[in-house]
Amino acid sequence: MKKSVYNRILLVVMVLLGYVGHSQTKDEEAVQHTVQAYFKALNEGNVQHIVSVFTNDGAVFPTGAPTAIGTEGLTGNYRYVFDNFGFDLKVTIADIRIKEDMAMVQSNSKGTVWIKANDQKLTEAFRELFVLNKVNGTWKIDKYMYNQSK
Repeated sequence: MKKSVYNRILLVVMVLLGYVGHSQTKDEEAVQHTVQAYFKALNEGNVQHIVSVFTNDGAVFPTGAPTAIGTEGLTGNYRYVFDNFGFDLKVTIADIRIKEDMAMVQSNSKGTVWIKANDQKLTEAFRELFVLNKVNGTWKIDKYMYNQSK
């Protein structure tokens, strides 16, 4: 009996102190799904699908290349990327922060990048920062920035 009471008190204290993991909210799940959809489209080399996970005025800030803004800019950017590179990256979500209709996601990805010009495959690792907006009830990427983590 004493052990049962002790365990219940310990559980309450752990919950109050935040030691018990929380389950994801529907918004957190939806935000995570959007980021995973981005990587699925990236790995498939699917321009239309990758652009569809961005807002209409979304932007990507590639390392060493011009910023691509809006549907037209994103389409041109990813056409160029997929004409020259292939990807097999696995993403790990490190942090999701949501405030009303805006979310920030910090992630890491690792895997293979294929340079098509010389058929070279490289093992790479990246750090990513996504800013998402909820548009008509759907989470879309508004801003995306990445760099190599080596």
